[in-house]
Amino acid sequence: MRSDLRASSASRAPRVSRVSRTSVIAAVTVLALAAGTAQALADDPATPSPVGVGRATTDTFQRGNFTVNAWTDAPQATVTKVSAKIRKGDTVVTEIAQLSPVAYNPGRFQAPTVLKLAEDGGTIQDLGKYAIDVTATDSLGNTVTRTDAGTLDFTLTPQLDFGLSTPKWNDRTSRPTGTLVGAQPGSGDLVPINGRGISVLRLGVADEAARTVATDDLGIFSGEPYTDVKVGEEFRVSYNEDSEQVHGSFDFVKSIYSLVPRSIKATATADRTRVLPGQQVTVTGTLNDPNAPATPAEGTPQVDTSLAGQQVRVGFGSFGREDGRVTRTVTTDANGRFTAKLPFVPGLNLDSWVVTPVDPYLSFPKVTGKLAIPQEGRITLETVALAADGTGTLTGTFRSWYNPWNAQWQTGGQKLVLEHSADGRTGWRTLASGTSKTYPGFYALSGKGFSGYYRVRHPLSDQFLESSTAIWGMYRSSTRILNVNASPEPVRKGKTVTVTGKLQHQVGGTWKTYGNAPVTVWFKAKGSKTWNKLGSAKTNSSGVATYKKAATVDGWYTMRHSGDGYHFNSSNAYEDYVDVR
Repeated sequence: MRSDLRASSASRAPRVSRVSRTSVIAAVTVLALAAGTAQALADDPATPSPVGVGRATTDTFQRGNFTVNAWTDAPQATVTKVSAKIRKGDTVVTEIAQLSPVAYNPGRFQAPTVLKLAEDGGTIQDLGKYAIDVTATDSLGNTVTRTDAGTLDFTLTPQLDFGLSTPKWNDRTSRPTGTLVGAQPGSGDLVPINGRGISVLRLGVADEAARTVATDDLGIFSGEPYTDVKVGEEFRVSYNEDSEQVHGSFDFVKSIYSLVPRSIKATATADRTRVLPGQQVTVTGTLNDPNAPATPAEGTPQVDTSLAGQQVRVGFGSFGREDGRVTRTVTTDANGRFTAKLPFVPGLNLDSWVVTPVDPYLSFPKVTGKLAIPQEGRITLETVALAADGTGTLTGTFRSWYNPWNAQWQTGGQKLVLEHSADGRTGWRTLASGTSKTYPGFYALSGKGFSGYYRVRHPLSDQFLESSTAIWGMYRSSTRILNVNASPEPVRKGKTVTVTGKLQHQVGGTWKTYGNAPVTVWFKAKGSKTWNKLGSAKTNSSGVATYKKAATVDGWYTMRHSGDGYHFNSSNAYEDYVDVR
């Protein structure tokens, strides 16, 4: 039982002396016994009623109404009637004979019509805060009245409209303005709230105090302008009142999100299209106002059309957008001209220069130009090989030095050349060229250079500086077969032809006998372009190989040596012709 929210009839009885109170109780007891029934005890003023009344609260959105909970704890009983009195002190302002149940909230009740001021056809004369007394009765006749069940906040609901004037090129101020009105309870009519102070504070400015701006008879306020206003600056607006006329508060932040700049034209050029380490690019340009009159019209004020002393920002960019990491701020001279020098910067993926205004009150379309800023690359060697036919093959990857993994799309398609030098210092010549793969920058280059020094080099490009791999020396011994002879000449068909030759290899720059080494014997028939292998032989200790074969047709004979892990294939191609009859 929620007895703490109920008011008993005993609490409303007049105070009496101890003697008279005892006499009354005794008299009541005698009457009850005389009646022979215990029902009279339920009417004892000291017995709490089973009916309860909750706290009455003003509606948030319509202050001409209020709601209250009412209930009964009596078994099989319901609340049948809820009424209310609205009073100021001891004076009852209006009475509501029957509150209506709230459809969506059983047990809660509200006035059937909203309360209004007398001027709006209602019964309440003035704005203010009024006490609410609520009486509830259940179906068994139990009743209770809760005095001061709540307060009716019958005041204006304030509404604040606030704005900031837009600053301009020639008037960089912003004036706070707005209107303060109140919604009347019941009717909802908007009426001006005059003579009130609105607090305005510019945020982010040290030691600047809040300003108070008063509303006039129409609820309008207009403060002193703020100077040197910038886009993005924020202003806090505050208002709070809790009186007999107005109850409510506002505290919100507004920003300067736009301005009216001076629109001009900018032109600029750069002295180079590619900047390398140790170099710098010089960007020069001019600001001018194509809309400024050469001479102001008679009777019009003089307008400052000078573009001297204006700051512009010149920096590197990416895809035509200012990067912001490498910039120079320069000031125009008396003729509106400016010059900025930008150095080579390693480690940044940049491809342009960009000119933008510094002053937000100055507006011109950005000026940009293409600029190659090659970055450092590195070429790794993963495999190296020198084949017996003299072909050197180098494989590896080409990567960005500063961003080896995240920018591999840039390292694809880069030109690479395979170069050879006899001494590894001078006389580099190109054996082959190709491009790196898009990911992960892989390359494989092959070219015939025989013994000597090899490297892979990346020539200078707009994306990357010149770079090369480590120099790699690879060697094999050269071989040759001398004195290839097929005899007898001529020879009768079916008779044996003996083919001989001497194999040598180069050791320490000197040709020496290469014994116990394999050779192959080849034959090309007269009128044919194809060599056919006849068989194999091995050289003796003097390097001489001998091979015998029955003659069938006219043709040429030769010997070859296929290199091994230490020797090249024989480089010469001596041939001997035999006439078969």
